Order: sequence, then structure tokens, then C-alpha cells
Amino acid sequence: MTITVLIPHDDGMTALSEVPDVRAVRYDVDSLGDGLPAEAAEAEVLVPGASPATLQPLLDGMPKLRLIQLLSAGAEEWTTCVPDGVLLSTCRGAHGGSTAEWVMAVLLSHYRGLSGFVDAQRRREWSPRTMPTLQGSRVLVVGAGDLGQQLRRRLLPFDAWVTMVGSTPREGVHGVDELPELLPDADVVVLMTPLTSRTRGLVDAQFLAAMPDGALLVNAARGPVVDTDALLAELTAGRLSAALDVTDPEPLPEDHPLWTAPNVMITPHVGGAVRGFRRRSYQVAAAEIARYVRGELPNNLVQGEY
Repeated sequence: MTITVLIPHDDGMTALSEVPDVRAVRYDVDSLGDGLPAEAAEAEVLVPGASPATLQPLLDGMPKLRLIQLLSAGAEEWTTCVPDGVLLSTCRGAHGGSTAEWVMAVLLSHYRGLSGFVDAQRRREWSPRTMPTLQGSRVLVVGAGDLGQQLRRRLLPFDAWVTMVGSTPREGVHGVDELPELLPDADVVVLMTPLTSRTRGLVDAQFLAAMPDGALLVNAARGPVVDTDALLAELTAGRLSAALDVTDPEPLPEDHPLWTAPNVMITPHVGGAVRGFRRRSYQVAAAEIARYVRGELPNNLVQGEY
């Protein structure tokens, strides 16, 4: 039996060509106003190339749809709008390495003061100074999934002390309920959690107040995990620093006070945006679709919120 899969990218067509019993059909995201291709009526699997708001009205034309296979590790946009009887699978495992690399880049820049040296270079000033080091720093990683584990693997060779926190405690991972006891000892707190009802607003004024003076908050998760006003208050007071790849709101309006807040580095949600990211995404997606074709459940199946 052959399974029809709707694919929005040529990289996906290439990846799916190696999966037995799959008929990959390309659709054009820019032409969705004209509807999905005729093959949608037979398709059991959809790889979204657009937002749920764009694609959901078209799902009525897919009566045989049984699996939505995402290309992202995050699923918060889709968890509340997947049709009954349809599975949802993420692309966990595709983006952890590049996101962890972004975190390492901002940590090293922060600790070694690279932005200050760049400013001095522009002023043609030779201004040597002694900086802190990542070595021996206490890093609290909130989120113990693929992203968090990828970061831990990269931090250990730098001789940082790494503590992992997950939604539930297990061997080597503290539970989120332990955060009040863990935060006061953290030099760095890195957020790598999915956005769910449990993590939305997790980093509020109380959370930030528990972090020690001079600590660094790194958000590589989703913007709404952090209470923006509470963070702005700590940044403005000069008590904490932050490195943000995601913000709330996002994109950040040009008149938003975060742009000019002290002690903050902002990048425009590019932690996973590296060359070859789509090819890596489709390697994971193809493996998930292959499991479905064999009659197995995908490894990255979303149940509930996550």
C-alpha cells in the first residue's frame, strides 16, 4: 500500500524519495489561495509549510489525513487545532545542535566581553582588561529534552557546572518544582523549554528575583516563557543581564523598550537558522513518516500539549 504525503519543499521530495511505499506530492505554499493539489484528497500525511491559520481551512480537503509532521521542534501553534483522529509529530532532534551552538556563542561573548572589545576597536582604543570565564560557572538549563541535552554536551568541555531541570524529576534531572532552591546558585539560567500552559510566564518577577545579582538569563525557548515587563525591570535596575533569541512580543516592535534596555543582547529568532537546517529537518521528518508507513507511532508524537 502506498501512502500519499504532501510536501512543501524540494528537500522534502528528495528525502521522501528514499522512503518505501511513499508517494510524495509537492505543493506550493505561495499558491495556497488556489487550494491544495488534487492529490490532497488521498493524502494521509501533511508536512506544513505555512501557519495553522493558513492551512487549517484547507484540511477539509484532506479526508484521509492521519498525520501532521512538523519541521519544527515546537508544536505550540498546532496543538489546539489538529483535527480529531490526526496524529501530530515534531521535528525534535533536528535543531538542538544549532540552538545549543547559539547559546554557546552568546555565553562566550558575554563572559569574554566581546561586544565591549568590538566597541573599543571601533574607537581605535587598545583597552585590555580581565574578564570572567565560563570555566567553573554554574549553568542551570531549564528544559531537559533534546535541546537541553545538546547544550549540556557542549558546556561540559568548557568545565562549566551544569544542572538540568525538566518538567518531571528523573536521574540526572531535577524537577521544575525545585527551581526556587536551584536559582539562587545559578550564574546562568538557560531556557530551552517548549511553550505550554505550564511554561507560559514561568520566568516571572519571583523567578527573576531568585536569581543572584549579576546572573545571566538566556532565552532560547519561546518569548512568552518570560514575563517581559519583569525582565525589563531587572535589566533596567542593572541587577541581571539577558541574551534573547526570542521575545514577547515577536517580532519586537522598533519602539519597544527591550531594544534599548541595558545589559541585553537580542537576536531575531535565529538560533536554529543555519545552513542545511531544512535538510536536517527532513531527515528527521522522513524517519518519522517511515515509522508511520510501517504502522508504528512516530517517536516525536505530541500527546496533549507535549
